[in-house]
Order: sequence, then C-alpha cells, then structure tokens
Amino acid sequence: DRRVRVLTRRHADRLRCGLGCASCCEDDLTVFAVEAERIRRQFPDVLRESPHAEGACAFLDERGACRVYAARPFVCRTQGLPFRWIGETGEGELVEYRDICPLNETDDPVEEIESADCFTLGDTEDRLRALQMAASNDLRRVRLRDLFATATATAPATATKRRTRRA
Repeated sequence: DRRVRVLTRRHADRLRCGLGCASCCEDDLTVFAVEAERIRRQFPDVLRESPHAEGACAFLDERGACRVYAARPFVCRTQGLPFRWIGETGEGELVEYRDICPLNETDDPVEEIESADCFTLGDTEDRLRALQMAASNDLRRVRLRDLFATATATAPATATKRRTRRA
C-alpha cells in the first residue's frame, strides 16, 4: 500500500481512475485465498447481499464503486498505475515489459517513465504466495464472485446435507 500511495501521488496528473471508472473491474478475477479471507472477515454483510450482475466485478455497486474497497485485493490496489515486469522471450532472453491502463496513457508514453516510477510486478506477488503457503500450504486461488456463493449458501447447504444423511 505504501508503494501504491507513492506512485499514485507521483502520477496524480495522469490517473483518470475514479468513482464509476470500472472498465478494469472484470468478472472472473481470482485472488489467493488469504486475500479472499480478508474480504470475508471485513465485509461479511456485503457477502450476504447480491453480487453485481455478471460481466463486471461482483463487488461493484450500482454507481460502479467498490463495496470492499478497504480490503480490495492486490490486483485492484495497483490497477491504473504504470507497471513493469521482467519476462523471458522464447529464446530465453530477459526483456522488460510495461503496461498502463489506456485511460491513463498520456503524451508521456509508459515506456519513457523512469523504472522507479513504475510498479514493478513480482515482489508483491511473491510475498502473497509465501503468505498463502504459510496459511494453507497450497496456492489455491478463489474467484471473487464465488465469495458471495460461499457466504449465502454455507448454512442452508449444511442443513440440507444433514437432513439427507438422516433420511
């Protein structure tokens, strides 16, 4: 979060993201189970509500605002910022890649932004992976929309199973 805040201040004049800007808030996003658990703990009331219609993130409200903003996953926290990452070509050569939301592309192309002014992918994902392994010893990911099904279906499904077993 500290790094995101620094970069958000640094790029304030280029960032166009705001309330209702949800084109990157896609359905079928997955997160590590440790991130999903944070949402479950902090927003149980939201998970008892209906998710946003399919096609956009299940956590959006009717205005396009995130209903779990304070516990939003890493992928959501960094959205809109200029990214950089190191990848490998088919020939095994390392190459730097960069990307930014098209809404935030300005006269200053992302390729010309100083490396230190980009969010470098890799380290944060590695830390999340380590947290996930420490918590459950697997790298299971959870579809964000499925958090609603879990929250609303757990109690009735359990009761139904018990009745079926008794019969």
